Amino acid sequence: MQDVFMNILMWWEDFDGKVPTPTILKPRPLWTGKQVFNLIIPKQINLIRTAAWHSETETGHLTPGDTQVRIEKGEVITGTLCKKTLGASTGSLIHVIWCVFWTTGIFSLEVGPDAARKFLGHTQWLVNYWLLQQGFSIGIGDTIADAATMETINETISKAKNEVKELIRAAQDKQLEAEPGRTMMESFENRVNQVPGFVL
Repeated sequence: MQDVFMNILMWWEDFDGKVPTPTILKPRPLWTGKQVFNLIIPKQINLIRTAAWHSETETGHLTPGDTQVRIEKGEVITGTLCKKTLGASTGSLIHVIWCVFWTTGIFSLEVGPDAARKFLGHTQWLVNYWLLQQGFSIGIGDTIADAATMETINETISKAKNEVKELIRAAQDKQLEAEPGRTMMESFENRVNQVPGFVL
């Protein structure tokens, strides 16, 4: 892992020359994924959240499933970063990076919209680099839907086609009313686009 970590540092555009102390020293130096992620989190960020699979029975700062995410001064202390903790909801890491500028009222180049943009770019770079090192592949079998999924897809498409046929029939019979501010054709197109599962 030392070679992977050093390669990450070598290609890191913001690397300041200080190599973090490895978490594990013997039998050989090893760095954790948390340490790698610490490189891209702005140092002003403090966050306490729970991962998506957190159970209410798990209490305390150190949970058995590592679900209590704690970031102090830009350093991941505990927890597993997931979609919930990174960016799908209010209070997520990306949201906090974006909004710290506005809530503190202190101008800083390290937090705010530019820092959030930079964080997203660096996260994507890390994921790409990890995939390059670890490899990731799928087989043709992974791209084929099972019978139940295919049935659901076919039902959705069939339902959408029937709804569009009804709209076409109503338009041809001049029973379709024009929406305010739209011509008859624009109204027809708008209603077709609103049919779930239908793609022109």
